[in-house]
Amino acid sequence: MIRFNNDYHHGAHPQILEALTNTNTEDYCGYGLDPWCEKAVAEIKKYLDCPNAAIHFFVGATQANFTIISAALRPYQSVISAQSGHINVHETGAVEHCGHKIHALPSPDGKLTAAQIAAEAELYRTSGVQEHITKPKLVYLSYPTEYGTLYSKQELEDISAVCKEYDLYLFVDGARLGYGLGSPQSDLTLSDLARLTDAFYCGGTKCGALFGEAAVLTNPALQTDFRSYMKQNGAILAKGWLLGLQFYTLFKDGLYFDITRQADLYALQIKQAFTEKDIPAFIESFTNQQFVVLENQQAEKLAQHYIFEFDHQIDDTHSCVRFCTSWSTKQQEIDALLADIRAL
Repeated sequence: MIRFNNDYHHGAHPQILEALTNTNTEDYCGYGLDPWCEKAVAEIKKYLDCPNAAIHFFVGATQANFTIISAALRPYQSVISAQSGHINVHETGAVEHCGHKIHALPSPDGKLTAAQIAAEAELYRTSGVQEHITKPKLVYLSYPTEYGTLYSKQELEDISAVCKEYDLYLFVDGARLGYGLGSPQSDLTLSDLARLTDAFYCGGTKCGALFGEAAVLTNPALQTDFRSYMKQNGAILAKGWLLGLQFYTLFKDGLYFDITRQADLYALQIKQAFTEKDIPAFIESFTNQQFVVLENQQAEKLAQHYIFEFDHQIDDTHSCVRFCTSWSTKQQEIDALLADIRAL
């Protein structure tokens, strides 16, 4: 069986394993205060054009999400998210567990618009009962979204402007950031994200690392005592150099971008094969996640050789499924899938 159900079904890129092996007998101080974390921060900052950004390393994305959000918000403040946002549908209420309401807005393509955000913020401003309801203070976006869709630079510019108008933090979940930036449809860069957001992170777990996320805090208001919030939420790894070494390896020579860009190109081959068979996309994606509508018999036939993810039932005879490529996908795996799609 060949896996196309997610982008974290292999361990780590060989260069990372080599780096971990080569340093295994060396000793370091703990808690991310080591030379490898310093080097990783320096490498990431080369892409940011934001010398005063603070960069911290997390083990996982859910941990990064609720720690950043809870550190940013007062107890009475809340989060604006797309209905399909990961914090809303796939984190067991972690943000709510921290005490913060999520305003989940309709998002058929996984994206929020500047107009939606402005309308939600305006509802609070004109409510007349501000002291009785939660106050939206942070906007959560995913790039790419949970449906593999992308925000354009102009869309992010517009959202950033609305956030500034209403004094909202803008936070971008970058668990799959490499696949977003690597898409041929993307016109965003890391420096754009640093300029337009208050916080974002570069995902490693799904982008070639054994585990890890690199959080970038560009707003000084979010930087104060942030490591204390991390510690309180169990987010400071004692063997922090294991994170720093991985991100140094990913960013030093652009490996992060090379391997995720290739995964996108593989996904576009899958997209093209389904198109040629007149099998419709559920949503147009140009990243490593491809959502298609299969007849039940087609899905059953492909499931004989491939593991892919059921998303939802369309009707009695059709389902929406996801095929997901990753940094570890091989051309021969793609070739096999393409041949079987063409044979449907």
